[in-house]
Amino acid sequence: MAQIKIGRMVLGVCQTNCYFLYREGEKDCIVVDPADKGGDIYRALQKNGFRTAGILLTHGHFDHIWGLDGLRDAASAAAEADGLEPVRAYACQEERELLKDAHQNVSEQAGRPCSAYADVYVKDGQEIALAGMTCRVIATPGHTAGGCCYYFEEAGFLMAGDTLFAESVGRTDFPTGSMGTLVRSIKDKLFILPEETKVYPGHGESTTIGHEKKYNPFCG
Repeated sequence: MAQIKIGRMVLGVCQTNCYFLYREGEKDCIVVDPADKGGDIYRALQKNGFRTAGILLTHGHFDHIWGLDGLRDAASAAAEADGLEPVRAYACQEERELLKDAHQNVSEQAGRPCSAYADVYVKDGQEIALAGMTCRVIATPGHTAGGCCYYFEEAGFLMAGDTLFAESVGRTDFPTGSMGTLVRSIKDKLFILPEETKVYPGHGESTTIGHEKKYNPFCG
């Protein structure tokens, strides 16, 4: 089976990482956190021969969802034209309220109020199969109450959103955030993964679980 590859677009006012995962040589991909200008994300992927098969949301803050509707609508229209099912977005079930509330998701404060929804709400430990790839949902509350990570065990990838950064962690001063909860999530849920696991965060550069266990000052 072909290797799973990952690409990145850095988008929006917060320089948010929007990732796309695909099997080498295949055109179906999974988009993680469509940060802004969803139509542009769709066209960039299409131009490079990719078809969006599904969208994973790590959490519901504005800078991770502003592009959701545009991408989902464009990708679903293309899928339906090809006789395929509409493209669905996935999020942790505890994030439902924050996604739809413009105050909680901070879009109101950012000047572009946004209400969003996932088509499928998932729970901790659930497996998602899309585009010939499978990931496991790891609920990691703390940055938000319904924040989660997606672990692609086959490839050794963790899509961490704003839970864990390179030698840092997500801020917890927005609605539903809790630093104590976040640190527990990281220690109990993420630091038990293999140390060589590559961590792809919502902002900044990638790291590994092993590096963060040694050098992250918030989780010592």
